[in-house]
Amino acid sequence: MGAEEPDLYRDTWVRYLGYANEVGESFRPLVPVSVVWASYGVATAYVTADAIDKGRKAAAVSVAPSPAPQLLPPTLTPLSPQAHAQDPAQPTRVGVAVVDTFVWQGLASVAIPGFTINRLCAASLALLGTLTRWPLPLRRWTTTALGLAAIPFIITPIDRTVDFLMDSSLRKLYGAPGEPPAPH
Repeated sequence: MGAEEPDLYRDTWVRYLGYANEVGESFRPLVPVSVVWASYGVATAYVTADAIDKGRKAAAVSVAPSPAPQLLPPTLTPLSPQAHAQDPAQPTRVGVAVVDTFVWQGLASVAIPGFTINRLCAASLALLGTLTRWPLPLRRWTTTALGLAAIPFIITPIDRTVDFLMDSSLRKLYGAPGEPPAPH
């Protein structure tokens, strides 16, 4: 048995693209809003690519034992319509993988952390303006530093919360966490 191939979107540097919007929100006091929106574009592209990747991997999974290779016509490929007909649960499995990944990543990588860092930075900038006599550029840089410093601390609690929310809601529609619904 060979070692399992690392997941490009979870086990490599590509994973950090999912944090682009948190970085953008941290820099909001210092950069044009278009830069912040561009950071959301990067994070959303990451989420979409991960969802597509998980769908492709789910499509490649064979649940039912496949017939012996000598019984297959030479023109039958794993992605042909005839191959899909052999596994009627495949479209459901692929759909569940794509939706589950996209919703989870959308919440855990984009929406909730982006909102959290945005509010943290807005509150810290307002508080620094009220409680200190620091010049505005220093308050803005301090706010950015606080936002960046908060990112590692919010990731795990947000991930766990999204797992709980997904397990308590959407994932109940298709069975156990991470598993597609049983064929009817």
